[in-house]
Amino acid sequence: MKGAAANGVDADGVDANDVATNAVVLRAGPFSAQIERRLLVSSLILTAVILVLAVAALCRGDSWDSPGEVLAALAGYGDSVLVVREWRLPRVAAAIVFGASLGAAGAIFQNLTRNALGSPDVIGLDAGAYTGVLIAITVFGGTAAGLALGSLAGGLLAAAAIYLLSLRQGLSGIRLIVIGIAANAMLTALNSWIVLRAELDVAIAATGWSAGSLNGLDWNELRLPFLIIGALAVLLAFLSRAMHQSALGDEVAATSGVHLGRFRLLIVLAGVGCTAAVTSAAGPIVFVALAAPQIGRRLAGAAGVPPLPAALTGALLLLAADLAAQTVLAPVQLPVGVVTTAIGGTYLIWLLVKEVRAKEMRA
Repeated sequence: MKGAAANGVDADGVDANDVATNAVVLRAGPFSAQIERRLLVSSLILTAVILVLAVAALCRGDSWDSPGEVLAALAGYGDSVLVVREWRLPRVAAAIVFGASLGAAGAIFQNLTRNALGSPDVIGLDAGAYTGVLIAITVFGGTAAGLALGSLAGGLLAAAAIYLLSLRQGLSGIRLIVIGIAANAMLTALNSWIVLRAELDVAIAATGWSAGSLNGLDWNELRLPFLIIGALAVLLAFLSRAMHQSALGDEVAATSGVHLGRFRLLIVLAGVGCTAAVTSAAGPIVFVALAAPQIGRRLAGAAGVPPLPAALTGALLLLAADLAAQTVLAPVQLPVGVVTTAIGGTYLIWLLVKEVRAKEMRA
């Protein structure tokens, strides 16, 4: 197994032995049980680290509160109840839920494209959702429902255009990614044009929004995105078996009873919805969806990209990034998107270098 895992990636960016490894998992009961145990253990460890970081983030304010004071405030006691429950807790909850949503969206599109670069922020879905938000702000006034609908509509239109353009001679992951990168560039230019044409106060708000930030979020602003993400999480739970079968290849999925056309439609809707819900509340937060699925996959030791470790890793990454954004230049608070861009840019360079080297080794 170890020797096989070192063989690199194929033309679509998937590890060369992913399909073979999955087939072994399906046949070998003990090995499958070992993979499931590692998945469970890694998920529990990620959850524990998230809880520790969440308590640390709740302690972070103008001055650091003790964990005992924070826990008492959560229970409704002490002088910090308002600060902890109404100011800090929404931000921490947003970091966890939005990070999990982005991680799950990344897992969806990396499974669909079978490529580690197939994440919503790379293939233009974040930019499309942001276009919808900009139109909602400049034309319809920017209510919470309007932002959510605009973000979802923009993401869906971008996904539909990219998907249709990549269908020539069958769906190809690498073609979808290349077309998505081009669409991302065009949508980014369109977004810049919309901001330049907007009124000054709208342009200032839109520019700040584009950085991706959790600053100032309250429960009223989070209620609708949380409801959308919760509904999509239920949908993903129902689609998890089909997603696993699809990761083995279209032929295997079809023979196991997966209706590929309907499955792809539902899974794309779920992925776009996860991205759009985050963008509608916090703006486009990039690179979490790119990095979290691959990190979660390696922690779980799984072939393919399982959504649960990806979601937990995404929650951990965004929570840690937001805590860093509050601390690095305190008392100035950076937008969390600035931190995720710095981390994700480094990860993207490493990923590209790794794929280039893998192709050179096979040549």
